[in-house]
Amino acid sequence: MLEKAEGSAEPIKVEFDNFEHGFPEGFGPGWWGTLAYWTGIAFATFQLYVAAFNDLPSQVVRGVHVGFLVLLTFGLIGNFTAKSNVGRALGWLIGGAGFLCGLYQWIFYADLIARDGDPTRLDLAVGTLLAVLIFEGTRRLMGAALPLMCGACLVYWFFGQYLPSPLNHRGYDFDQIVTHLSFGTEGFYGVPIYVSATYIFLFILFGSFLERAGMIQLFTDVSLGLFGRTRGGPAKVAVFASGMMGTISGSGVANVVTVGQFTIPLMIRFGYRRAFAAGVEATASMGGQIMPPVMGAVAFIMAETLGVQYSEIVKAAAIPAILYFASAFWMVHLEAGKHGLTGMKRSETPSAWKALVNGWYLVLPLAALVYMLFEGFTPLYAGSMGLALTVALILGASITAGLPTTVIRYVFWIGLALVVAALSHDGLQIVPVACVVFGLILIAAFVRGGLAALRSCRDSLAESAKSAITVGMACAIVGVIIGMMSQTGVGTIFGSWVIGLGEKSLFLALIMTMLLSILLGTGIPTIPTYIITAALAAPALAKLGVPLIASHMFAFYYGIMADLSPPVALAALAAAPIAKENPDKIGWEAMRIALAGYVIPFIFVYSPALMLQAGDPMAAKLGFYGAVALASFKALVAIALFGMVAIGFLFTRLTLIERLVALGAAMCLLGDFAFSDTAGFVLSAGLVLWQWRQRSPATVEAV
Repeated sequence: MLEKAEGSAEPIKVEFDNFEHGFPEGFGPGWWGTLAYWTGIAFATFQLYVAAFNDLPSQVVRGVHVGFLVLLTFGLIGNFTAKSNVGRALGWLIGGAGFLCGLYQWIFYADLIARDGDPTRLDLAVGTLLAVLIFEGTRRLMGAALPLMCGACLVYWFFGQYLPSPLNHRGYDFDQIVTHLSFGTEGFYGVPIYVSATYIFLFILFGSFLERAGMIQLFTDVSLGLFGRTRGGPAKVAVFASGMMGTISGSGVANVVTVGQFTIPLMIRFGYRRAFAAGVEATASMGGQIMPPVMGAVAFIMAETLGVQYSEIVKAAAIPAILYFASAFWMVHLEAGKHGLTGMKRSETPSAWKALVNGWYLVLPLAALVYMLFEGFTPLYAGSMGLALTVALILGASITAGLPTTVIRYVFWIGLALVVAALSHDGLQIVPVACVVFGLILIAAFVRGGLAALRSCRDSLAESAKSAITVGMACAIVGVIIGMMSQTGVGTIFGSWVIGLGEKSLFLALIMTMLLSILLGTGIPTIPTYIITAALAAPALAKLGVPLIASHMFAFYYGIMADLSPPVALAALAAAPIAKENPDKIGWEAMRIALAGYVIPFIFVYSPALMLQAGDPMAAKLGFYGAVALASFKALVAIALFGMVAIGFLFTRLTLIERLVALGAAMCLLGDFAFSDTAGFVLSAGLVLWQWRQRSPATVEAV
């Protein structure tokens, strides 16, 4: 990466009109790129120190984190868009001012606590400058939608006292708003930025190191080996590989631009329409945010907001996530059958077993992470240990590659395992683990191939800092909404509307919440969409009897669906250049493929057992696990029916009447009225039997 940073001084062409999909490769031209590269490493090093030792006050960590975000935002945007060195220098100077605003929290930490509520002129100046830079930095990163929304909240905060009741508030002075926004823990430095400064950055780093270790290749080879030769195999490979990739990346757009580079052309080559191929990848990639164990950044924010362990979020998300990917898998299977698409040749697919045998050790960090999360360790500790194990594997592999015989390689790994076992006799501690990693770094520096591995690890640090910018800036600016709502209490107004609607019909309240999430998510990332909807609607749904995790996950799901829904459809926009297809066409195809994603949240609201939550109405009759089994089976049948409706195929092409019957059966399984389940299962069985009998010999042969 550093070599790319030292290239030409010409401006780098940007694919989109903003950087919401991430920055281009590298860090910019000439020594400006070198500056950004080493700033990213400094940022990542600070975050690693925080994760390992956690001896700085939380407000200091948040302040420095935001300072680095603003510095790299303006620095990198200047590097990639400015046409002269003067423009780049200006970008870095503005970013430097933002970094000093963040550093202000550290330098005057004790003084700020002592004069809380009585800010000085310098405090107000720094707080105002920070607000301006966060708004402008976010606008340049993501476009105007999110800053305009947060700006509207800011205007309401300043002038809402002049509105008629019940929309008005008591009114707040300039110094009260700036203090609350820029120096408290419910504004820019609220829960979202705390999560960004701790869990999110660490797990981005963890995923980056796993990618460097070869995890993408392992997932791809296993997917090709398992599904490549089946009917419509390339699309199934895309779904499976993206789902597995989502377990470590947690970013939909990142999945599209990494896995999609391979899977989209592969699907097109085997007969899938360009829009459909890109829609499959967009749908599967966005599901990475709901796929445990890592999931997306929202999952960490949700755990912190609800005050529950992250493992509880993982447990609740597991079955719906599996259903989401099963639905996408089913959709591509039906599409392949409808158009007679075949799989790949045996010679074109690797052996899944050989891929696992050769790369099984890459799964160890992920397995260790899952184990520690479910054993009750904090995500920060589990992520730190998973990261340390990944680094040890990368460096250990580079060291053993230079050893002369297999026996010596085994001796090395056994010796390393014994050292770690001895150090963990009384529990794994950060300092001994860091010493082991440092020892491996020293050894790698003096063996053949070791320096390349060290450079790769260094690049991962810089790339992780770059990847964290968009997420971090989104977490910062939504602090405006959180701060406004916490100080004015306006969230109770919308909540009362939802509760009033829900007293008449919970279904209508859910529809209203769904539409709010999708509308808010049009053009803004999943994180602010979830935060806004969770603050407005989720508490109201909880008061209507929806389990708390289910109500928050409901808002989360539709924030993700917004990235698949035209007119913006961010995931489709990211897939468009790869597929060479219109983003709107991709978005509509993605909505069709992800149809189950739009209904799964309704299923787990009415059947909380699907999320392993108490309160399912069938638990009294069948017991808890019986209710889980029934809810899962109903959901599977429902998404199978929705797939038939969307694709229009099962054993043969479905007529309009057959599609309507399938839709009616699916709605019965989602319903909550007398005999709805019975009606749904009877209609489903009848339709499947009818389709089976309609098969013609020619159709059977084509399939």
